[in-house]
Amino acid sequence: IMSRNVMADPSPAKSMGDPGITPLSPSHTQLSFVVVVAIDFGTTSSGYAYAFTKEPECIHTMRRWEGGDPGVSNQKTPTTILLTPDRKFHSFGYAARDFYHDLDPSESKQWLYLEKFKMKLHTTANLSIDTDLHAANGKRVKALDIFAYALAFFKEQALKELSDQTGSEFDNNDVRWVITVPAIWKMPAKQFMREAAYKSGLVSHENPEQLIIALEPEAASIYCRKLRLHQMVDLGTQSSQNGFNPPDNIGSGMTQAKEHVRRNRQSRTFLVENVIGELWSELEEGDRYVVVDCGGGTVDLTVHQIRLPEGHLKELYKASGGPYGSIGIDYEFEKLLCKIFGQDFIDQFKVKRPAAWVDLMIAFESRKRAAAPDRTNPLNINLPFSFIDYYKKFRGHSVEHALRKSNVDFVKWSSQGMLRMSPDAMNSLFKPTIDHIIQHLTELFEKPEVSDIKFLFLVGGFAESPLLQHAVQNMLQGRSRIIIPHDVGLTILKGAVLFGLDPSVIKVRRSPLTYGVGVLNRFVEGKHPQEKLLVKDGTRWCTDVFDTFIAADQSVALGEMVKRSYTPAKPSQQVIVIHVYCSEKESVGFISESGVRKCGTLRLDVSGTESTAPRREIQTLMQFGDTEIRAMAVDVSTGRTVKSSIDFLSH
Repeated sequence: IMSRNVMADPSPAKSMGDPGITPLSPSHTQLSFVVVVAIDFGTTSSGYAYAFTKEPECIHTMRRWEGGDPGVSNQKTPTTILLTPDRKFHSFGYAARDFYHDLDPSESKQWLYLEKFKMKLHTTANLSIDTDLHAANGKRVKALDIFAYALAFFKEQALKELSDQTGSEFDNNDVRWVITVPAIWKMPAKQFMREAAYKSGLVSHENPEQLIIALEPEAASIYCRKLRLHQMVDLGTQSSQNGFNPPDNIGSGMTQAKEHVRRNRQSRTFLVENVIGELWSELEEGDRYVVVDCGGGTVDLTVHQIRLPEGHLKELYKASGGPYGSIGIDYEFEKLLCKIFGQDFIDQFKVKRPAAWVDLMIAFESRKRAAAPDRTNPLNINLPFSFIDYYKKFRGHSVEHALRKSNVDFVKWSSQGMLRMSPDAMNSLFKPTIDHIIQHLTELFEKPEVSDIKFLFLVGGFAESPLLQHAVQNMLQGRSRIIIPHDVGLTILKGAVLFGLDPSVIKVRRSPLTYGVGVLNRFVEGKHPQEKLLVKDGTRWCTDVFDTFIAADQSVALGEMVKRSYTPAKPSQQVIVIHVYCSEKESVGFISESGVRKCGTLRLDVSGTESTAPRREIQTLMQFGDTEIRAMAVDVSTGRTVKSSIDFLSH
């Protein structure tokens, strides 16, 4: 046990002025990169974009992918990955899907196909380096390998494109990489992404600052600041934008916007004017806005305040949200199929005919995108032949018979061999997911920090859904203007590039959790509980005291450092290991309280720095104002840097 060499009771640092926190220059020193490449590794689709540091206002999105889907035009590729039967990387995206689909069913059982696997990092409670994923055929693979394969694929694609652009072999050392993750992800998931990047060869352990982890809604926010009026749809006003006529309903406005985008699609290069966009001519110092990032897996809400004249951003409330992305609708569709055809059949079909199952979900995807609040005609979903065939073998009666005898309303069998869903049936699949989002938004808007919101930016792929737009409009009742950028699925990608060019644009964040360590304090009668008393060499100590580094929802500026000193228990000690605890609660007294859990370890390697000083003091500086938590340490008596690391993945 280490005693803290603090005379008085340590009080957690509250503000910049407090001597407990020293501002340090942000660790993202502008290194000499030629280009910034951002990877948006999404739950359902992924992509990359880049900008050369010499012309930061030109953002290039990646080349067209081969094999897009009908009715789904976007620059991103599905987040799907295929490994050969001997577990070597084979392909990613459309290529993986198409190859897997064309395999003979007897063969495809041996191949490992994965999709929508990013959510595992959010939902795994005790994530570690060894966490597993399941492929479509039920076999287990290491999550770290899959993420590393995917990042290696993007690295190769981007470097190839950059080499073609510049006419010579492009050096990875000239790239600053940015990977986006949901803001509501906990530290282990962020660290997992970084470990995967090391494993993939994107960056090396020696150069950690070559990779920045960016938070998705923050990236969106940075991009939205730059929006010009012709680059968005304003749901609140009926005014004509982009030279279009006022939309009669939400849908047509979006359709026209999409047309506009499609016409400009050829270029793939977006000019971000260096002025702050026209929208911001309406924003004054101190104005607040909310970014709602609705993706495939998660929905992430961020509240920002603008600080003029530079247009820096300050976070007003800790990031919130949850697993309410659009894949929730796919799960509802799956539940519907189970209701009609039986869970036993669906489970069996997924494993025995995995490629046909993928086809069915692709067919559903394009119909899902056709759902709208004012739709009256039914939506037809093509059932793959092998579904119909396998069902008859499995049950001994036809799919048609199953539909007739199931009491699922609004879903019929059409003579062309299709599942015919009424608009009501489709809307009911959206309902649970949209209800979650609306409930969350409603709760957020009730917080005192979230009053007087001028704009609500709806971004992410799911933001294109007219049903979601409609629900958000109904909830807000005109309290804020709802802004949807064009090409809404690329907003995060473009913002992540801007963030990589200038990571210091977000000056103040809020800590999502309370972090601290357990310490011994002098025992104070009447203040400390008797059962925490420890008497050592005649001194009375109170054990398990929670020393708060930073409290949940506390403001912390970029580069602010929390300073603590530690002393090795014995002079010969080589490594000091300190357990870091966290809690959702804002004030914590003891590490033994409920809701407090051990979430990480701080390691200080003091070997080779033996000194003659009677007491060695290791001063530790921890940084909480960035997208990741970092630590550095110094041996006070010698002034030498002590190798330090903070780890959230080992248990």
